[in-house]
Amino acid sequence: MTPVEQRDPRLILSVQALRAFGYGAGSVLLGVSLKHEGMSPSRVGVVLAALVVGIPLASVLLARYAERIGRRRAYTILLLLLGVAGTVFAFSSSLPLLIVAALTGAISSDVVESGPFTSLEQAMLANGPAEGRLRLFATYNIVATVAGSFGALAAGLPSIVGAGISPSEQRLLLVYPVCALLALPFALRLSPAVEAPPAPVGAERRAPLHRSRRVVIRLSALFAVDAAAGGFVVQAYIAYWLTYRYDASTGLVAAVFFAIGILQAASFKAAVYLGGRIGLLNTMVFTHLPSNVLLAAIAWAPNLGVAIGLLLCRFALSQMDVPARQVYIASLVEPDERIAAAAYTNTARYVVRPIGPVGAGALLAAGFPGAPFLIAGLVKSLYDLALYRVFRRVSVPDG
Repeated sequence: MTPVEQRDPRLILSVQALRAFGYGAGSVLLGVSLKHEGMSPSRVGVVLAALVVGIPLASVLLARYAERIGRRRAYTILLLLLGVAGTVFAFSSSLPLLIVAALTGAISSDVVESGPFTSLEQAMLANGPAEGRLRLFATYNIVATVAGSFGALAAGLPSIVGAGISPSEQRLLLVYPVCALLALPFALRLSPAVEAPPAPVGAERRAPLHRSRRVVIRLSALFAVDAAAGGFVVQAYIAYWLTYRYDASTGLVAAVFFAIGILQAASFKAAVYLGGRIGLLNTMVFTHLPSNVLLAAIAWAPNLGVAIGLLLCRFALSQMDVPARQVYIASLVEPDERIAAAAYTNTARYVVRPIGPVGAGALLAAGFPGAPFLIAGLVKSLYDLALYRVFRRVSVPDG
């Protein structure tokens, strides 16, 4: 790789760090501010569902048109959308406007996997050598979790230090456009090396997915099951649930999310070690399954301390599959299919997730606050077993 090409991963990681900081702060502030705005559980569920719906919409558009308009140009457009949508969330309390802003797909309820941004970034990072890919993707996710953890901690600082600023103050959501603005110069410096390999002269334009369509469809179906369950317990809901169920303070929620992020960052390093020894698929399944047993157990947590302990144990394991899965997808498909493969598998994950927040809000309103954790844990465990059975004999190419 040339010095310019070596610089590209650092630029992408810089954008990822700034974006994740904003998402980390938002994961605390969104749920808390919606509660303090007086929204009912069902209306909170609708806003969170709109956030989840927007991600597959944006991902499908990205899969179809990103290679035509260029990866770097698409990256810039996404950052501009993040700035606009974040400004709406910071200044508007209108439910219709919040829904429209959420449907842009630029704002995520998760720090690590954030829809169209990750689809694009993973395709650009995968252009590097195959032998260092898992370590690079682990670093990519470590940067996201550490930056997101500090964002979550920063969101709770006004409450922790008694600065006289309400942590539910809507204007704090200006963190979204500020982070987008700071990230733009890094995105604009990316080199042409992050683009897809050029098609042979005279070759017909190929579909975004050609050779790997069948594999991507099977993966997408399985990921949809996992995501449908995960939608019941998105981080914004966990923040809302801790506040609703146990009257946890914003400062405590921020501290818990910070600790979760640090545990996730450590788990990504462990994923590199495991992936090199037991393989990508085994790393995905054999770490994810026990974490889902812990997730289901949260439904019976008798107090706040036990609930936090189970959450920490669960997140210490649950995200090891993330870099392994990202590399697994990028390795199974052709280089010019990577954006489409990542986007369509992300779309499959997010298109079903609106079921979760709405269902979680309904269960909460009905007096079953622990039920979303039980449902998520059981269904996600079934996903792990199915994934292993379907793909255990599928070989991963070296390139």
